[in-house]
Amino acid sequence: MANREVYEKKTEKLLEPILAENNFTLYDVEYVKEGGNWYLRVYIDKEGGITIDDCELVSRKLSDLLDEEDFIPDSYVLEVSSPGLGRQLKKDKHFDKSIGEEVEIKLYKPIDKKKEWVGILKGYDANVIKIQIDDQTEMEIPRKDIAVVRLTIDF
Repeated sequence: MANREVYEKKTEKLLEPILAENNFTLYDVEYVKEGGNWYLRVYIDKEGGITIDDCELVSRKLSDLLDEEDFIPDSYVLEVSSPGLGRQLKKDKHFDKSIGEEVEIKLYKPIDKKKEWVGILKGYDANVIKIQIDDQTEMEIPRKDIAVVRLTIDF
C-alpha cells in the first residue's frame, strides 16, 4: 500500500468518532500533491447538506488528532469541505447512491470521436459504467478509459 493510501486510511479512522458524533458521513479522503504542496482533503456530507460551520468543527477536531498522531511526515494543508453538487463519483458507494442520476463522464481517449458523455447512470461493475444516453441508446464505457465521473449540475 502506498504512503498516500496509508495516510488516507488512518485519517478515515480518526474521522469516524467525529463524524458519528455529529451525524455526518464521510464522502472521501484524498492526499494529493498539487503545485509542489501536499493537501489532505476530507469531504463530508449530511442530510440537508454541509455548512461552513460543520466544516470548521470537523477541521478543528481532526487537526488536533492529526497533530497528536503525527503520522504524515510531509508538510500539508488540511481542507475539509462538502463534496459539492457536481461531486465526483469514485467509490462503489458513490455509484450506488447515484443510480438514476444524470452523470458526466470524461474520457482519457475519445469514443466515437467524443471525450465527454452525459447520461443517466444505469449501473456499473468493476469493468464498465452503464449510462442511458437517450430513449433508445444505452452505452457501456470501460472504466479503464474514464478519467472522471461526476454528477451533473442543473441550474
